[in-house]
Amino acid sequence: APGTRRDEARELRDAAARRVEPGGRPLGSSRIEEACDMYARAANMFKMAKNWSAAGNAFCQAARLHLQLQSKHDAATSLVDAGNAFKKADPQEAVNCLGRAIEIYTDMGRFTIAAKHHISIAEIYETELVDIEKAIAHYEQAADYYRGEESNSAPCPLRVPSCPLQVLCPSSPRVPSCPLVGTSAMDSPLLKYSAKEHFFRAALCHFCVDMLNAKLAVQRYEEMFPAFGDSRECKLLKKLLDAHEEQNVDAYTDAVKEFDSISRLDQWLTTMLLRIKKSIQGEEEDLR
Repeated sequence: APGTRRDEARELRDAAARRVEPGGRPLGSSRIEEACDMYARAANMFKMAKNWSAAGNAFCQAARLHLQLQSKHDAATSLVDAGNAFKKADPQEAVNCLGRAIEIYTDMGRFTIAAKHHISIAEIYETELVDIEKAIAHYEQAADYYRGEESNSAPCPLRVPSCPLQVLCPSSPRVPSCPLVGTSAMDSPLLKYSAKEHFFRAALCHFCVDMLNAKLAVQRYEEMFPAFGDSRECKLLKKLLDAHEEQNVDAYTDAVKEFDSISRLDQWLTTMLLRIKKSIQGEEEDLR
């Protein structure tokens, strides 16, 4: 039962704390290692009891002891575990833990892993803490690390241009960062198929800000990557641009339905397409 697990977890956590209580003599590394293991076990028991804050705190204690043992990798792993636990109870504390893990990973030169956790922080700012500027900053830091490591084959950078946040801040000069990953995908035989997806999302970013910008962006992407012009995504964009120009909501809706019947729209695309549709209906929101 959750209550029993919670009690057992508390006993184990308290036993771990006693194991490393400062006494008259220096603590041996074996005692600290035992305490690390006990804190980790206690944290996992707290997770099973859905006591997320206690789990996060226990993982943080394990991380602190790992650092005493100079086990940087284990400390960073524990901090990530703490961050994942805190996501369910205290998003700001999750950001703090993941930020500390990133510091360790960058110190170790593990920039690809650091980038992955910058994306996690960005997602927390995007969905939980609703701090758009900070979310953008973390997405961009992730993209910088991936580019620096030339990690084009990693799955995570493909998430970066999907970020809808630039659209919420159209005054930001950062909207054009969306096609950067599309451009780099064009250079990779493995990722060419995904370039059209990046350009599609980038064009929708522009569309939410300004229709003329979107039209010019589509033309530019076709010149950069001719295969994009033959894609269903590009054909949809052109239909949407025409419908928007004619202020024809029905044509817009039909085009989206036709596309969705073959390629299911994810939540991000659905949100963006609805946002654009509202602007046709004269319900344009203040996106700033």
